[in-house]
Amino acid sequence: MEKLRLLYPIIVEGKYDRIRLDSVVETAVLTTDGFRIFKDSEKAVLLRKMAEQTPILVLTDSDKAGAVIRGHIAGMIPPERLIHVYVPQIEGKEKRKDKPSAEGFLGVEGISAELLRSILAPYSGQEGTQVHRTAEPRQLMEMGLTGGTESAHKRDRVARALGLPTGMTVKAFIRAVQWLAGPEELERLSKETAE
Repeated sequence: MEKLRLLYPIIVEGKYDRIRLDSVVETAVLTTDGFRIFKDSEKAVLLRKMAEQTPILVLTDSDKAGAVIRGHIAGMIPPERLIHVYVPQIEGKEKRKDKPSAEGFLGVEGISAELLRSILAPYSGQEGTQVHRTAEPRQLMEMGLTGGTESAHKRDRVARALGLPTGMTVKAFIRAVQWLAGPEELERLSKETAE
């Protein structure tokens, strides 16, 4: 199968994530080397320099550690230069490991090539794949996805329907859905997933 040509470089957590992506996409794939990114000033400089030239995709595991690493990267790079991409929370264990991760979800390395292709297709620039639709804050509030006592639960249900991790902050949710769903689809999913 032909590799997906991404428009932007992508940063992932570790070398096994990079190996997995290298089999699926054609672009520069950088690693954070896990939590080493917190102390690696050279890599921080590299990422900032890259972000001056092009937006950067960030794809971390959908667990707490991945969220911490993603948050650190978001603090280094201007928000308009960082595109957040998420893998769904799929229970399982990577083949090379003896036991599942602490939270029991597959990391980027454990996700199938087909699923990775579908997640990354909007950033490939191929005909009909690039989407950039954003619901207005007012629309999200009207849908009950922000500003209400049950908003976090509603966002979680919509996130699951879109294959995103649950427990996302409002800001992270908005960043993720802007590439995946326009206002009409969010409205539909909000209604369909209502309890």
